[in-house]
Parts: sequence; C-alpha cells; structure tokens
Amino acid sequence: KQSGALKRKLQPPHGNPPVKRKRKLSTNTFRKGATEADRREEGSSPQKTVPKKQLTDKQNESQKNKPFIKTSSLFKNNPDIPEIHRKEVQQLQENVFTTDSFSQLDLHPHLISTINTVLNICSMTSVQKQTIPVLLQGRDALVRSQTGSGKTLAYGIPLVQSLQGMESKIQRSDGPYALVLVPTRELALQSFDTIQKLLKPFTWIVPGVLMGGEKRKSEKARLRKGINILISTPGRLVDHIRSTQCIHFRRTQWLIIDEADRILDLGFEKDVAVILNALNAERETRQNVLLSATLTEGVTRLADISLNDPVSISIADEIQKAPEPASQTDRKASSSSKCMEQENFAVPETLQQYVMMVPSKLRLVTLAAFILQKCKFEKRHKMIIFFSSCEQVEFYHELLAKVLSGGPESEQPGRSPLSSVSLHFLRLHGDMEQEERTEVFQEFLKSKTGILLCTDVAARGLDLPQVTWIVQYNAPASPAEYIHRIGRTARIGCRGSSLLVLAPSEAEYVSLLASHKINVSELKMEKVLATLMKDDRFKVHRPGSKKSCGKNPQEVRERATVLQTKFENLVHSSEGTVQWAKKALQSFLCAYTTYPKELKHIFHIKSLHLGHVAKSFGLRDAPQNLTALPTAGSKRKTKPKPKR
Repeated sequence: KQSGALKRKLQPPHGNPPVKRKRKLSTNTFRKGATEADRREEGSSPQKTVPKKQLTDKQNESQKNKPFIKTSSLFKNNPDIPEIHRKEVQQLQENVFTTDSFSQLDLHPHLISTINTVLNICSMTSVQKQTIPVLLQGRDALVRSQTGSGKTLAYGIPLVQSLQGMESKIQRSDGPYALVLVPTRELALQSFDTIQKLLKPFTWIVPGVLMGGEKRKSEKARLRKGINILISTPGRLVDHIRSTQCIHFRRTQWLIIDEADRILDLGFEKDVAVILNALNAERETRQNVLLSATLTEGVTRLADISLNDPVSISIADEIQKAPEPASQTDRKASSSSKCMEQENFAVPETLQQYVMMVPSKLRLVTLAAFILQKCKFEKRHKMIIFFSSCEQVEFYHELLAKVLSGGPESEQPGRSPLSSVSLHFLRLHGDMEQEERTEVFQEFLKSKTGILLCTDVAARGLDLPQVTWIVQYNAPASPAEYIHRIGRTARIGCRGSSLLVLAPSEAEYVSLLASHKINVSELKMEKVLATLMKDDRFKVHRPGSKKSCGKNPQEVRERATVLQTKFENLVHSSEGTVQWAKKALQSFLCAYTTYPKELKHIFHIKSLHLGHVAKSFGLRDAPQNLTALPTAGSKRKTKPKPKR
C-alpha cells in the first residue's frame, strides 16, 4: 500500500507518461549538453520528468528562437568544493630597489648616460647592486634572485664595461668575446635588444643572436662577418659547433648562462656539456656567470663543472639573515647548496596571488567570465593564460576569440558600449613557426591590452611590460615553475596579480605552495561567474520578464549555461571542430599523466571525471574513442621536449 501511494504521489499532473517517452526526454537532455552522470541521474529519478504541458507546439516553436536553458547540466553532480585549510606563512620578499645610482660604480661615463637616458633607469635593483661589483672584479658568480629583478642588466652592464675597456680595441672579425646562453628564442631576442641598447656608445662591439627557426645560411653569414657578444639557445649553438667551420671561441672571455634551471628543465643538459667542452678546448680561462630565480639540484651540478671559486649571491637570503657586504668575495660555492635545500622562493611584494577552486565542468565558463571581468568590464588589463600543451593553446585561442570577441550580436542597437569592447587574443607556443612566434611576441610586447594564451615557452625571463594578470589554467608541475609563471607580472616594482585555477581534487596543491613560503588567497568562483550579469549576450529572454537586478544566483547559473551552450554549439558545428576539441582534450590528459611522482597524490589521472572534463572543452559527452593515450603519455614522460 505504501509503495502504491508513493507512486501516485510522484506522478505528474497529467498522468504517468509511457516509458518510451521518458527515455526520449533523457536522450534529448543529453543532446542539449548534459554529461553521462547527469543523464543517469535524470533517467533514474521520476521527479526530473518534464510534464507534457511544457512540450506543446507553441513552446517548441519558441524554443528555436531562444537559447536552451538547463542549469542541471552545469551545476549538478559536481564535487563539493573543499575548504582551503592552510597556515598563513611569512613570504620571502626581496627589496627590489635600492637608493644607489649607477654613477657610484666605476663605469664608463657613456655607459652610465646610456643606462639613464636610453633605458630610463636611475637606481640599481638589489641584485644589480650586489652582482655588478663582483663581476667587475672578474669573479665567477652564481646569482639567485626573483623574476623581474633586473638580472639581465646585472650581467650586461659589467660585460659591456669589460669589453669596451680592453687595451686592444675589439674588431668585429675577432669573433665572440662573450657567450650568453638562454633557454628560449623569445628570451634570446629580448636579451639581444637589451645588450644592443647598452652598446649604443660602443658601436665597434657587435652583438648577435642565434636561435632555432631562423635560416642557418644567414646565421652562418653573420658568424663569418663576426659577432662579439653571441646570444644563443643551446640547441642552435650546438648545431653550429658541429656544422659551421667558421665558429670559434679562441677569444671568448665570458660565459653567461641565464635562466640556468630552465635550460636544464628543457632537456638541454647534454647540449650545455657540448658547449662547455668546445669552449674549454680552445680557451680554458674565462669568467663564468650562472643566473636563475630558482637554484635546483641540476644547477648545482652545472655550477660545479662550469664555475671556478664562485661568489654566491642570493638576495632573498640576504633578507633572512644579517646581510654581508657586497664587496666580500670569499663566500664559497658551497653556500649555494644551502639555498637549494631551503627551496623557499621570493615573491615580489607588489604581487597579489589568488587561487580559485572550480569543478571540471565549470572551468571553461569560469575562465571566460574571468576574461570578460578583467579585460572588458574593468579598466585596461593585459593578461597571460598558461596551458599545459600546444594543442590546448590553439584550441582555446580559437574558441574564446570566436565566442567572447563579440560578433553580430554586439552590434545590435541598444547594446551598452561595453558590449562592443573588442577583446584581442594572441597565442604563443613551441609548435609555431619562428617568424610567427617573433611577430606575436613583439605585438604583445607593444600592446597596452590583450590576452596571450601560451605554454611555458613564455614562462621564463621574458619582460612583457604592463602585464597585470597571470592565469594558470593548468597547474604547474612544481612550485619553482609556479614562481616563474607569476614572474611575468609585478616586474621591477610594478603591481600585478595571479590566479591559479584548481579542481576540488587538487586542493592540496595550496598546502604544497604554503610549504615553500608561497601565500595564496581564495577567490570564489561564484563571484567571477556573477560578471555574466553585466553581459546581455548571455541573458535568458523570457516573455514578460522584468529587467534583471542584482546578482540572482539562479540567473547567474542560467547565463553561465547560455555561455556554455554557445561554446558547445561552436564545437559541435562541424565534425572537424569536434575532432579538434578531442585532440585538445587528449593533449590535456597526456600532460596530466606527466606530473612528477611526488605530486601524483594531488594530480592523478584517475581523479578526473572524463565526462566533466570533456565539458570544459565544449564537448557534450565524454569521447569514447580517445585512443593511444598511454603511448602519447609515455612519449611525453621520457624527456620534456625543448619545443614547448
């Protein structure tokens, strides 16, 4: 009797519909964007059945003219967002600036004038104040300082001072007097630009750059003419050492390895060994400098084989303990190993760091809402978004640009001026042709606003002015990599902010950062999604509805679902775009399997819900034919590719 009464109680007003009808509705729900988990829940719960009166011809007709809204698709079956429990830690901070001017150093007057007028710099940063005097004395140095603290000038100024003051004037045909190794092509271009400015009064010293993607023939011609300060990526230099007869290091007096840990991370250790052997074969004595924001075990090994009785300079350590005079040069290299064991990273004081917990299904709409909030509805922002693979950068660049940049809808009469603000999306990754990479890098460098989607190819050393936000859409594989990514903003005393997006299953990563003296504040996903209330492109149009006011949570969810539907409609507009989304999803999963062993308890492939992750790629269901995942994962696992 009780079960019969319960059945009657749950029946809809118009009677219990036939079983076939119920199945058809469930399938229709799936087509409109529900994941497999949602469909199972809806199929098993009679309460979810839609009454017949909602399916009249008139309603079906109106359904074509307005977006489909089903909030359960995005906001049901998500894991609970955990409370972030972390101890407040005292972050290491470096005093970036000093009051000391370059005129206090024993430098050529023309060099001081160039620093003041061409580079518009009057006072030294802490790392420059400590490093320049040591290098002017001719000592080897191991320099550790936070990103954006002015390390390029810390070695560039003493290098130029040393070369311009040589007794016999340098001739172009002499070949390289200094060799600067950098990890990426973009950093090679940036370092070249800085050195070129420093050399403005000393026109007889010729700088040059070698990097992958450029024509070897033209590089060989430049080497034949002569380059005195040679800036290069390790791979391309090894290529020339093996194939270009005219390259020699007979007069090389300086070896500078910038971003040393990144060079090793990218798998260039063997290339660096080849370069060191080539240098040692022709000239044993020279001045060596290693610079980095982090000092790893690999950098210690490199320091042991390349540096001779170096001075260890670590700015963060100077703050932690009683500072030693910069002139004291009897500090031993052994002190550098202490810096590495400590593994606490200095963060710019002007950098605000945030973390946001976002369930997999909501990642795409939340990222889109954040971009709209910062780059459309707030004043001039310049943003970099990091992804874990080249395929994701390509896919999300196309998807976000097409859906968020406006289109015909934004030109409708009566739209607010904000709706017509155009968003400028750029992309940068290791699979791009070098000419295009250089073009994009220069364009983003010069622009006042814009959104750059990139891989870690842009995470090291690049000085991109006015970047106000760093978004890490995929978490980095180590706290050191986290530091390098956020180091693209808040450079040289400027203000900046960073956002780390984590899934609920990845919450422990916050504690890992805290153990390295990195503090992050929580930003609530709901607050970001509420931005969609400002954009009427995602408004749900109902007959006789009043103007929306405030931040009604239900309407925010509905607008988020409209936005998700736009993404899904674009992805499912052709078989080609569906395959593209699957390829990007597969690349994400492959990258996810390559997190180091010590982080597997936080980032484990089995903790991901494939159907939910698929939604963040605009797919309406978990793909059934993602083949060869183990093979692809194992390829990525063997050795990180230099091309990222």
